[in-house]
Amino acid sequence: MRKIENSEKNTALTSQLLSITAIVVIFALLWAVIWAFVTSRCVSDENDEMKIKMIDVSKNLPFDDNSHIAHFKSEMTLEGELPVLDGAAALFPLYSAFAEAIYPEESVIYNSDIGDFDAGSALQFRNTVRGFNALIDGDADVFFSVYPSNEQFEYAAKAGVELDYVLIGKEAFVFLVNENNPVDSLTQEELRGLFTGKYKNWNQVGGSDRPVHPIKRISGSGSQSTLEKFLGGEKVYTNPLGFMGASIGYSFRWYTTEVVKEGGVKIISVDGVYPDSNAIRDGTYPLTSNFYAIYRKDNEKHNIQELIDFILSEEGQNLIEASGYCRICC
Repeated sequence: MRKIENSEKNTALTSQLLSITAIVVIFALLWAVIWAFVTSRCVSDENDEMKIKMIDVSKNLPFDDNSHIAHFKSEMTLEGELPVLDGAAALFPLYSAFAEAIYPEESVIYNSDIGDFDAGSALQFRNTVRGFNALIDGDADVFFSVYPSNEQFEYAAKAGVELDYVLIGKEAFVFLVNENNPVDSLTQEELRGLFTGKYKNWNQVGGSDRPVHPIKRISGSGSQSTLEKFLGGEKVYTNPLGFMGASIGYSFRWYTTEVVKEGGVKIISVDGVYPDSNAIRDGTYPLTSNFYAIYRKDNEKHNIQELIDFILSEEGQNLIEASGYCRICC
């Protein structure tokens, strides 16, 4: 009798262990799938991998025949103390083209071994947050970006630095969804609702029955600052089960169409207007963004004004157009 009882206990214990093992295996497989298809794609945009995805600097260098930038060499070449150029990722190919147009070739020093510019190079790429700080700290002379964030204004104010903002071109702030999302157009009110949590399901704005997953950029980035202005101070809704929903993100048109060409996303129309170059130029697209050449008012390098004059000249505006952006005049 005891042997039978022991046998039954062993069988029950074995069954329990097998059940526990099966549950552990199932959860391990589930997390592996989530990691492969969701988590691994959501890497930090501050690490080296994401910096590479932001823009490939090595393919947009000046004085390189294989570079992707718009090539133009002006008859005017700046000499003497050259302004150090820096800026946002979305504008790097543009100010790289400016450097090729009017800077001497030896002024740009790119170290391919480390994938960065030497400290003495007149062309730098620190991206929006670090680049703006470099401008305030005196390590850069002209910074190319959309209008700064509140945090960046505060950083300048604490340093006692006044800035000049020279409008040089136009770009479109765009919203992105998966290419399979049936929604092709949204109103501004619907967009604000999707990002602030007023609309938590896509079926509320004409889409399929899936939760909305708004994607947020790092604070201080140009696109994040533009979104915050668009939302009028409201916070972005956080979906705790975002990986189960359909995402919506945002960026600038050039960056989306020229850098992330195979991202599986589509740009949607806003208020029924698609952000092509004509709609941006004539102002019919409602979310047109200006971008600027920004410099410190106390910077006494005379070549800064020479650079600005070139950018606003017919040659400079043609180069902006050739680079895929929109000039400030027709």
